[in-house]
Amino acid sequence: VQLQASGGGLVQAGGSLRLSCAASGRTLRDYVVGWFRQVPGKEREFIASIARNGVHKDYTDSVKGRFSISRTYDKSTVHLQMNNLEPDDTAVYLCAAAWRTHSNVVLTTTGSYTFWGQGTLVTVSS
Repeated sequence: VQLQASGGGLVQAGGSLRLSCAASGRTLRDYVVGWFRQVPGKEREFIASIARNGVHKDYTDSVKGRFSISRTYDKSTVHLQMNNLEPDDTAVYLCAAAWRTHSNVVLTTTGSYTFWGQGTLVTVSS
């Protein structure tokens, strides 16, 4: 599965961005999808995950109440809505996918994911 993340850019603190993750030539309906971010010199950080059913979700504490992960109705695309952005949110954001049988599974660790996109850069200015 080839993943493509898009939607990054430069935004002022307090602003919003919506990231998208899509798979080339196929739907993401059979995959758990997660968003991670990475800053040079730091470990890749889990941000959010959404189960196949689109109902079960998980977030890291630092983005709860500000970020929201969702799937489109046909589950072909996963979005990460990011509101009230802070300078500390500046990073390359990557989406990842993993096939799971059960529809209510969310995954929060990098090792759980099989497929990774190239990432999209989010820069938040103060």
